[in-house]
Amino acid sequence: MSNYSRIIAGVMKWGAWGAQLNTSSMAKLIEGCLEIGVSTFDHADIYGGHTTEAEWGQAFQQSGIQREKIQLVTKCGIMMQSDQRPNIKAKHYDTSKGHIINSVDTSLRNLKTDYIDMLLIHRPSPIMNPNEIVKAVDELKSSGKVKQFGVSNFTPSQVELINSCVKVDCNQIEISPFELSSFTDGTLDQCMLEGIIPMAWSPMGGGKLFAHSSDPKSLNLRERLSVVAKKYDWSLDEMIYLFLLHHPSDIRPVVGSSKIDRIKIAVDSMHTIISDAQWFEIWTAATGVDVP
Repeated sequence: MSNYSRIIAGVMKWGAWGAQLNTSSMAKLIEGCLEIGVSTFDHADIYGGHTTEAEWGQAFQQSGIQREKIQLVTKCGIMMQSDQRPNIKAKHYDTSKGHIINSVDTSLRNLKTDYIDMLLIHRPSPIMNPNEIVKAVDELKSSGKVKQFGVSNFTPSQVELINSCVKVDCNQIEISPFELSSFTDGTLDQCMLEGIIPMAWSPMGGGKLFAHSSDPKSLNLRERLSVVAKKYDWSLDEMIYLFLLHHPSDIRPVVGSSKIDRIKIAVDSMHTIISDAQWFEIWTAATGVDVP
């Protein structure tokens, strides 16, 4: 199994959908991630309107970093119209064998690499055929283009369906103080039972905990969490990383920031151990109610 870093750099907002980093700045950020121990980079074909993979690939090439020093995760299956894909008329999902293989070939060209460490199906389709998926994955693995396979945003029953045909190595799911369902709906239980890596996207709730917001739910949640953070002299984001890292399923947070100091907060959190009681203090603050 590839040695994915415990903290993963999510590149969704590095390009057109966020910081709009140029090639040199992106190369410097890749190098900075490696210097602090973040060697895994999370992509998807649609990021930046189908532009970020190629921009990142150019930056990676410029950096001169050896391919074996990093791990690349990418996702496919969402069909989204963009300037790069004007032929797509309506947003939908495609999990056919042909589309999966074509998507991987495109990602390989864009990322300037000859293999993907982990390929994920980005969203579960209500009409996905597991036999199509397994045929694609078998061919991609046999050719060496894909090392491991996983899913993203799949429910336990959907993972079970796919896992009955082809080994699911990862489920990338939303986990944050705003989205706690994976702790109680069987998702993380299944990860531990089946040896599936749980990756947590949007651990900060898309920045809602830090952005100026008039949403009462966000304001109340931030206030409750801040009380616990202040008690232990933690920053709010540090506390959330501690909360995720403490779980026995070995959650790997996908940090969506394009700022190295924000990514480093997550890395530094790996060196702090919290107690079960402290974990439940954070849980109670997040849910707003005491445990039964």
